[in-house]
Amino acid sequence: MSRILIDLPDTQVAELAVLVKTERRPRAAVIRQAIAAYIAQHRRSPGTNVFGLWKDRKIDGLEYQREMRSEW
Repeated sequence: MSRILIDLPDTQVAELAVLVKTERRPRAAVIRQAIAAYIAQHRRSPGTNVFGLWKDRKIDGLEYQREMRSEW
């Protein structure tokens, strides 16, 4: 496990202290949980990379778009 030094505003330190006291957990554990939640929320899902999505298609992308829009 690594150590990281960060600067927090006094307001965040005070709110963190309230959470630590309320939950009766170590401050480091609360911070680790917060960072894990942030990472999980911002992690890209495997399907977000769409580069090359049409490379194996036989139809031109613009032609497909026009065909789909003609149904409206």
